[in-house]
Amino acid sequence: MISRPDALSRIDSAFRVHPLVALLGPRQCGKTTLARIFEEHQGCTHFDLEDPVDIRCLSEPMRAIQGLSGLVFIDEVSCRLPLPSG
Repeated sequence: MISRPDALSRIDSAFRVHPLVALLGPRQCGKTTLARIFEEHQGCTHFDLEDPVDIRCLSEPMRAIQGLSGLVFIDEVSCRLPLPSG
């Protein structure tokens, strides 16, 4: 596995300023791998939006996150905006 201390440091710095950090990039560029490496050092709750169990759990997001503390990692998030009609 490739060592990524600079990227991990940037993520850590971003969390010191912001409550939400997004890892963006093209498919298969290592976003999930980087997030998993980061979470190993932080401890977190992980949701994968390609996992039907996690999708059902997050269908009621407030219930899913109630009582959680620390980092919450939501993987495979994609934004699909509806196309304007007409």
